[in-house]
Amino acid sequence: MKDYFAIKAKDYDKEKRRVDNVDNIANLILKNIKFSKNSSIADFGSGTGLLLERLAPYVKKITAIDISKSMNEVLRQKSLPCQLEIKQIDLTKQDINQKFDAIVSSMTIHHIKDVEALFKKFYNMLKDNGSIAIADLDKEDGTFHSIDTGVEHFGFDRDEFINYAKKAGFRDIKIYDVGDVIKPYGAYGVFLLTAKKC
Repeated sequence: MKDYFAIKAKDYDKEKRRVDNVDNIANLILKNIKFSKNSSIADFGSGTGLLLERLAPYVKKITAIDISKSMNEVLRQKSLPCQLEIKQIDLTKQDINQKFDAIVSSMTIHHIKDVEALFKKFYNMLKDNGSIAIADLDKEDGTFHSIDTGVEHFGFDRDEFINYAKKAGFRDIKIYDVGDVIKPYGAYGVFLLTAKKC
């Protein structure tokens, strides 16, 4: 399977607009999701760990899920103030027999073909009263990605995204503005969806 991020992994954490965007996402997650030192969470599309680094001080364990060997290798070199487990799997084709207090994800869902099926899988992976916090792009014209990284969706309509969560069984669904990622050829809106498994 092609590792779309092989050439980007080494310098992935050095791009300021990417880091700023993840900071904004993490701050919103921490404001709206209650973690504890007993929390066990999963980060889907964890990459080099930009998001989970920011959440690590507030939880007991993070399971990082990413298909990219090169990104996982960068993450493996990092030291975190919580337990870390890295799973290099394709979650759309494989299952994880664990239950989590929360599942987070940053800018990954637009790489997934069947989003509806993924949301149902998230629901099943959560403990009762568990939460999701999923950040992704607003609908865009296809110019956000300058190179091919396996993009399946040019962002999402927010109502469409809410509907994925509703169909999976989630409740207490909320959408927040994260802000814009500014690139030389445009501004791209980012949102955060939170929801609970009741």
